[in-house]
Amino acid sequence: MKSFPILEAISIHCWIFFLLFNHSCQARATTHSECIAQFEPTVLVHGGAGDIADAGIPLKKLGVKRAARRGYEALIKSGSVLDAVEGAVNSLEEDVNFNAGNGSVLTWDGDVEMDASIMNGATLEAGCVSLARDIINPISLARRIMETTRHRYIAGEGAMNIAMESKNFEILPKGALVTEAAQKSLENYKASLNQTRSKRESQIYGSPGTVGAVAIDACGNVAAATSTGGITGKLSGRIGDSPILGGGTYADNETAAVSATGHGETIMRYNLVSRMLALVQHGNYTAQEAAERVLNEMTQRFDETAGIIAIDHRGRLGIHFTSKRMSWAYQRGEELHFGVDAGEDQLEIVGEPRVAPL
Repeated sequence: MKSFPILEAISIHCWIFFLLFNHSCQARATTHSECIAQFEPTVLVHGGAGDIADAGIPLKKLGVKRAARRGYEALIKSGSVLDAVEGAVNSLEEDVNFNAGNGSVLTWDGDVEMDASIMNGATLEAGCVSLARDIINPISLARRIMETTRHRYIAGEGAMNIAMESKNFEILPKGALVTEAAQKSLENYKASLNQTRSKRESQIYGSPGTVGAVAIDACGNVAAATSTGGITGKLSGRIGDSPILGGGTYADNETAAVSATGHGETIMRYNLVSRMLALVQHGNYTAQEAAERVLNEMTQRFDETAGIIAIDHRGRLGIHFTSKRMSWAYQRGEELHFGVDAGEDQLEIVGEPRVAPL
């Protein structure tokens, strides 16, 4: 039989392409129910790093525990890590004791301007929003940007147009998110500008930090979400690290899911989360080891503090902060762990999730 080398070469290349394509399709088609469970589903949240007042600790602990449970129940019900982190952050945004959504601090002009981001570690899809106003759940708007637009980061009027066009968001009257506590904090901050720096920095102006969540499912899929009202007295239009991928938020199944909290300008300049992920990927660090190293180095270099929560690609948790305190909690199975002070790890046995799996 006569040979046709060119056709044979084409045939071989086509066969190789088919095998690669088929393998890729099979990998993408694997669902939560089809995978071999290798990890314990976990949802880990933080309620912000900073100088949390003693009187606020009980409410902080209650809030992060509630958020971890809500996220975990969403994960068990739907199998979606995105549902888990969104639900957990929604819970914190709806709690006036945290600096996000309903409890956001105020700009210098007395307004609420919020930032948020969410990321899917399986696909590296993400949604980011800045300068969100008059909605309680900016993290849900970030997810909507990710899922319904061709963009990944939208701010201000454009972002709010997306919210107004959706039936999923209640647009509140202007100023509805401004609380008396936030107004008082802004007044105190402005008055403090006449004080010495050391005295000013020893005081607390509004709820500290940011809120965030990370999650992993039984298949090793991870996600991260972060939401914030920013810092008290910020200039209008200021954007922090929370909506910046690699700065304050990132998720990748091959490395980790991370949410950061703390001094946003420093976190951005140090590219905190990206540095941590590099240690996990190239230095074989655990999430805890990487979090400790990058936070300690950042604080040493800039004399500013921050905190991190993370779940790495092997399901190991990272919880560390260089600030005075950080509220955090996670649920794994029937165990609910939580804390605020360094070295604290309290445990509650919460029983089976209150929502049955689908």
